[in-house]
Amino acid sequence: MYQLKSQIYLDMTKTQKSALCNFLRALVKKSPEFSVNEILDKFVEDELYYFDINNPHFEFLENYLDDKKFLEETLLYLKECRKYYDYKKKQEPIIQAQKEYEKKKREFLRNVKMSKESPTKKQLYYYERLCKK
Repeated sequence: MYQLKSQIYLDMTKTQKSALCNFLRALVKKSPEFSVNEILDKFVEDELYYFDINNPHFEFLENYLDDKKFLEETLLYLKECRKYYDYKKKQEPIIQAQKEYEKKKREFLRNVKMSKESPTKKQLYYYERLCKK
C-alpha cells in the first residue's frame, strides 16, 4: 500500500494526496460489506453531491472527478486498502493469541520475581490485619 502511494496522484500536492488517501482508507475500513467498485461509485457520487451544494470535502477534486486516470488510480488504491484490511482481519486471531501469551509470560515473571523478594513492612502489616479479621 505504501509503495503504491508514491506512484499515484503525482500531480497533487503532498497535503492533498495525504488527505485524500486517509479519507479513502477510512472509507474502505468503514464499509467492509461493499465491493471496491461500489465504494468508488459512492465516493464519486458523494463528492459530486457536495460540489452541487457548494460544500465540498476536497475542493481540489473538482477537476479530477471526471478524469479517467484519477478514477483508475483511486480504484487501484481502494483495492490495495481492501487487501490490507483483509490481511489485518485474518491476522487478528494470531495477534490476540500472541497478546495472551505475552500477558501470561509477564504474570509468570512477576510471580517469580515476587517469590524471591521478601515482603515489605506494608505487606506484612496488611496480611497480619487480614489474619486477625
